[in-house]
Amino acid sequence: MLDIKKIRQNPEWTAQKFALRHLDAELLPELLALDEARREMIVKSEELKAQRNAASDEIANLKKNKEDASLAIAEMQEVSKEIKDIDEQLAEVEEKLNYQLVRIPNFLDDSVADGADETENVEQRRWGEIPNFDFDIKPHWEIGENLDILDWERGAKVTGARFLFYKGAGAKLERAIYNFMLDEHAKEGYTEMIPPYMVNQDSMFGTGQYPKFKEDTFELKDDRGFVLIPTAEVPLTNYYRGEILDESQLPVYLTAMTPCFRSEAGSAGRDTRGLIRLHQFHKVEMVKLSKPENSLDELEKMTANAENILQKLGLPYRVIELCSGDTGFSSAKTYDLEVWIPAQNTYREISSCSDCNDFQARRAQIRYRDAEGKVNLVHTLNGSGLAVGRTVAAILENYQNVDGSVTVPEMLRPYMGGLEVIQ
Repeated sequence: MLDIKKIRQNPEWTAQKFALRHLDAELLPELLALDEARREMIVKSEELKAQRNAASDEIANLKKNKEDASLAIAEMQEVSKEIKDIDEQLAEVEEKLNYQLVRIPNFLDDSVADGADETENVEQRRWGEIPNFDFDIKPHWEIGENLDILDWERGAKVTGARFLFYKGAGAKLERAIYNFMLDEHAKEGYTEMIPPYMVNQDSMFGTGQYPKFKEDTFELKDDRGFVLIPTAEVPLTNYYRGEILDESQLPVYLTAMTPCFRSEAGSAGRDTRGLIRLHQFHKVEMVKLSKPENSLDELEKMTANAENILQKLGLPYRVIELCSGDTGFSSAKTYDLEVWIPAQNTYREISSCSDCNDFQARRAQIRYRDAEGKVNLVHTLNGSGLAVGRTVAAILENYQNVDGSVTVPEMLRPYMGGLEVIQ
């Protein structure tokens, strides 16, 4: 959520930031007009309330002296009615202002390049050699079906499209991957968590999923308003919602493996086969709470943490810095890690690491008290370390053999009882 005070004090700068986000040019003057009307009403209401309080004292004195107070009472009633009218108007203006503010994306960091969409993202670096196969390669879904370790047909029967069963070595491979990831992140200083898989709507608001992206979630149909988490970012970031930390507690590093539930609204016809786009999948998430002056450095470290997983698994990847037109709603700056998927002859996103600066912290009221006793908003960061299903897909395709078997990456073998080849 944006700071209206910052918008008011820096209108030209805000106009530039809104332009980077390709927002309607009329939005800023609308916000400023609503804010001005709100502040004028607050001043008028406070003046009238002070007048009413003075009148109340006068009435009390008149009654004490057994004098006629009817005129003063009538005047106070008129003032009270005017206060009521102004406060009602104020509530309407504040509702309109807040409606706009909670739907406007985060200000982008100055380092983010201007661009219309993903075609204008900037590649930062690549790692690993793309494998050169001397046989006809197969996509991961076909490999998984042939090895009898992935079953989409029964997943669709039991639930529906974009669901599957992992079987045998497939289930063991998925479990090995996320256990390996969690162990690596623990070495990097992250505290492992097992959070709730359902959250309330305040938590969804805190990280920016609600109200703008409500259609992308699975909300339980009862009067409690619980929502299945789309990512562990939601419960982990909200862990300190409404709290004031001490400066000495920062930075906070948290990690968790959770199922993620996404309706994939608007993705009809995209990645209908395989593990790339599912309604339910596992992901290892990294979340950080940082002092503002350190958050960009923490973003670089977080991205390196995700890269470390890919490097130890021997999976070729590239790091992409997202341009303004492709950066997510809550993010000020984002790096995407894209892993090589041989059957598609391209890189596909497997991790997204974002610095949200104080955008989520303002919504969730996550603050810290500095050495001088001043209370400030923290900066929040989140990143996939990694999306587990997409990691399975990348391993099956990059490590496939001519006989249809799949070599298990060396780093995962201790997690799979020493298994070297799935066949």
